[in-house]
Amino acid sequence: MRATVNGEQVELPEGLTVAGLLQHLGFKAERIAVERNGQVVKKARHGEEPVQADDVLEIVTFVGGG
Repeated sequence: MRATVNGEQVELPEGLTVAGLLQHLGFKAERIAVERNGQVVKKARHGEEPVQADDVLEIVTFVGGG
């Protein structure tokens, strides 16, 4: 299945959840925000929110500093 992740078309396995997508792409789940089709996906729902063909996802990692 194809989806857009951070502006790039990517080929993904079928049946992924947002949590599975993060793992598949090598992201660590702490300090990450995910938007799916213009809606923020709450962290508590990452394990149950499905990723579907043609979804547009934005993944943002938070970085501390000062």
